[in-house]
Parts: sequence; C-alpha cells; structure tokens
Amino acid sequence: MLKLKLMLGFWLASLTRRLKNNFYLYLALLFSAFILLDAGVFHVGQNMRDKAFDMMVKNRIFKPDPDPAIVIIDINEASLEAMSKEYGRWPWPRQVIGELVENIQRQQPKAIIFDIVFSDADVYNPDSDSYFNDVITACENCFFPLLRLDASQDSKSQLTYAQIPGLTHSTDADQQATFAAIPPYFKGAWKQQRMGTHNVYPDSDGVVRQYRMRHHDRGWTLPALPLLVADAMQFETSNTPDDMLLNWRGKPFTYQYVSFSDVYTDSSSSQPKRAGDEFKDKIVIIGSTAPALFDIKPTAMDKQFPGVEILATALDNTLHQDYLKVWRGKLPYILLSLLLVWLTTLAFYFKVDRDRFNGIFTGSQIGLLVLSYLAINFIHTYLDLAAPIVWAVAYFGIAKIYALATDRALQRWLAFGLTSNSEELEVLLMPIAIESPETLGDAVMKLVRKEIEFACRAPNQTDILVGTQSGIWGLFGDMVIVSWQYKPEDAYREAAAQDAQQLAAQLPSLLNKLGLPNHPTLRYGMHQGNIINRADQLAAQWRLLFAQAMIELEKDYLSTTEKVETPR
Repeated sequence: MLKLKLMLGFWLASLTRRLKNNFYLYLALLFSAFILLDAGVFHVGQNMRDKAFDMMVKNRIFKPDPDPAIVIIDINEASLEAMSKEYGRWPWPRQVIGELVENIQRQQPKAIIFDIVFSDADVYNPDSDSYFNDVITACENCFFPLLRLDASQDSKSQLTYAQIPGLTHSTDADQQATFAAIPPYFKGAWKQQRMGTHNVYPDSDGVVRQYRMRHHDRGWTLPALPLLVADAMQFETSNTPDDMLLNWRGKPFTYQYVSFSDVYTDSSSSQPKRAGDEFKDKIVIIGSTAPALFDIKPTAMDKQFPGVEILATALDNTLHQDYLKVWRGKLPYILLSLLLVWLTTLAFYFKVDRDRFNGIFTGSQIGLLVLSYLAINFIHTYLDLAAPIVWAVAYFGIAKIYALATDRALQRWLAFGLTSNSEELEVLLMPIAIESPETLGDAVMKLVRKEIEFACRAPNQTDILVGTQSGIWGLFGDMVIVSWQYKPEDAYREAAAQDAQQLAAQLPSLLNKLGLPNHPTLRYGMHQGNIINRADQLAAQWRLLFAQAMIELEKDYLSTTEKVETPR
C-alpha cells in the first residue's frame, strides 16, 4: 500500500509539473464540449432549468392576484351528478347550455368563452342543437375553441385556413392550404375573430409551463382564444409572444368558480336566489374540472391542474401583459454556462487566493440563485441560471479536488524511490526570507509559494511562515522553506541540487513578476543534513535541521552586514 501511495504521489507530482495550471484550461475545454453537446443532444440543462423554474414559481412570496372579472362556470363532478337525474350522462343536450348562455347574456357579461369543443351534432336531439345554434348566433361576445391537430395530418384534411373567418395572413399565403383541426360543428360559432385555438402543449417532461398564442403556417396566423378575447376587448396584445410563459396566479382553484348545476338550476327556478347581476361585466369561461371529462393537466404549480384554469391564466396574462419573461433557448444557456465555467477557470489559472475564492465562488452562486428568485417575484422575469450554476459548481468541484490532490502530492512527497525500509534520508533545506517594511500577509505568501512550487522541477515540499503570526513565529517574518528529500545514494540527489540552484537564480525575477508591494529584499540559504527514518525521532530531527538552516542563513546575513558597516 505504501509503495502504491508513493507511485501515485510521484505520478501526480510529475503530471502537475507537466500540466502546471494548464490543467484548468484543458478541463474548461472539456466542460465547454459537454455544454455544447448537452445543448444540442442530451438536454440535461433544459431539464434542470424547468425543475428550477417549477420550484421558484411554486414557492414565490409575491405573485399576482387573479383577475376578479374572470369567472369559471364549472362542469364539476357535483354538476355531472346533479344534472344526470334529468339529462343523463355527459354530454347533455345542447339546449341546456343554450339556456345557460341566454341567462348569462341578460346580465351583460364582457365575454362568454367556451372551453368545450362542440365537434359533432347530437343526432338524437336535433331541435336542441338548433336551439343552441340560434342562441350562439345571436351572441356577439361568445368565443369558441378550435382544436388544432398534429401538423402531420394537414395533408389529409379538407379544412382550409381561408375558411376560418378573420384569420390574418401574408400576401403570399397559400389560399388552398389545409390544416388538421376540429372546429365547432355549429355555424353560429363561425364568426369573425370569435374562433381560436385552446391547445395546451406540455414541455418534453409532460409539464405545462407555457401557452401557444399563435400558430404560424404557410403564411397564415391562427390565434389562440385568449388573444382573440383580449383583442375584442381592445387590449394591447401586439407584444404578446407566440409561446407565452405563464405567470401562474396560484394553485388550482385560485380563480372564482361557480358550479354549472347551481347556476343552471337557479336560473330555471321560479324564485331565483342568485344575484341578478352576478355575471355583469364579467369574463365567463364555461369549462370542466371533473376528472371524468379528462381535462386535467400537470403544470408547474400542481400535477393535477384544471385545463379550464390554464385557459383562464393565459387570458389573465394576456389582458394584463404580465406573463413571465425569460431568455430561453440554446444560445443563452450556452453563453451563461460558458461564462461561469471560464470565469471559474481564470480564478484557478491565475491562482487567486484559495480561501478567498472559495468564499467568493460560494457567495456568487448563492447570489445568482437569489437574484433569479427575486426577479421572478418582483419583475415577472425568470433568469435561467440553474443549469449554468450546476456546470460551474461541477467544474469548481473537480478543479478544487485537483488542486488539493496536487498540493498533497507536492507537499507530502518524501523522495523519489523511497520505500518503507529506507534507513536514512538526506535533506536539502532552502529557507527564503522576504523582508519588507510591512508584512506581506497570508494571501500574498500563498501566491509566492505557488510560484515557487511551479518554478521547481524536482519533487519537493514548500511551506510558508507569515510575519503576521503571533508569538515567536512572528519574529521569523515572511519566509518560504523549500525542502528536497532523497536517499544518499540516489541519482535524485543531483537533480535536487540543480533544482535548488535554478530556483535561487530565478527568485529575483519571480518576485518581480508577482509585483510585491514595498519592493521587498530577498535572502536565501541552503543547508544539507541527514534524517534517520525512525518515526519516534522524525519530528526532533526536522526541528534540528530547520534550526541549523536558519542559523546558517542569519550568520551569513550578519557577517555580510558587519563587513559592510566596518570602517576602513
């Protein structure tokens, strides 16, 4: 095991000296390739983005209130049960819905929006269908959904865009273009700007986060119901994006709901109990939350969210133009990820003080998450930072492990080829004193140590003493102690001596390169001694070697000073 550790240490030390800080650049290039691959192929970052969005939007402190003018008449389970006694199972005769619409119309609502696709005739109740058609024909503010089917079926359809009243198109639009869709069966619904899509398109993970406001195809623009209603009410909608990121008002049933059966029963009663102006100036949406009618979708807010309330949320966002803004797509994801990774790379490459950088990095990543959370609360903007932060943290983790591992390999390296049965070691100590009117401090001395480590070629151990230390250690001032250890008969002995001489020659330029404050003076010495490989004596022997090296360094300094000061 000891031999394995020594071999691993030697390999890591050798690798470090070959790569130096270039390792961080190579690692950043590898991460850059992974980011590009993920953006184009794997989409892990997109999943992280979506999960982070769901968590933030679900746990917001401040969220907009639902528009009180929007009221949902709900065909819920209670309504299905209550109405089944007289009208049977869903779908009920269309006359039932027609009578409800007539009653609501008398109260002068702003709009009546159906979240129900009336796709087929009721062959058993033709008079009922006729009655319903007459009602909606007379209704000027009724809006109906058109269900857009998959575009792959367009060639098989006989429905053309030109048949839909009021669609906008370019001058070169294909007038014969067909598209697959399920429009309302009733001709009373085919009015100018009263028929739009209500499709809900989930993201790749099956969760609904946005709403398709416009479908563009062969020069034609097919608008969604919320857009048509807002335009009819003369709201400004030109800036509404084609795919709108929904600014959810809350969990399910946040909007005002009334039960269909309650409203219908009361309206047909001889003595109504509900207010006669209940729906005056309201935007009424008729839809269903009954699970049996299969209009429940998973959204960012809840796994079971009524489809009719998704429509209500999209309409609310369109009317108030407070939908969530986000810089989505591959390009921002790539740019932000690369920016954070390469900023982290530069910090490691230029050897920013590790302790300080750890705090800065941790604080910056937390700060970015807090910024994203504050933005979605206060300015209705989602800053997609989750995946870029994860890439930066992953890079930081690997780079830090490498830095710590190489430090251990450099500082704890004993000797090339040393084994557990070696009896004696020879040690070359090189104390370097850096004298300045002001102590350099721990951060600067760490930079000095790092430069010295990378200036050496042979494995060694480099330690620092800082003049700001308390007690007797502060008297030593700012010092770097470099040591080489080897067996007396080993060829590494010569390599260590050459390494020490080369380091001595490079010291002045090395300190100039760092640009140390106050132009400190530099002194160094070299002391060679032996250590017996006995565990119970190692500490004492190292203390003795250190003391001898320091005595020689100071004796040389004092003798030189005395010669200079002696008068002739």
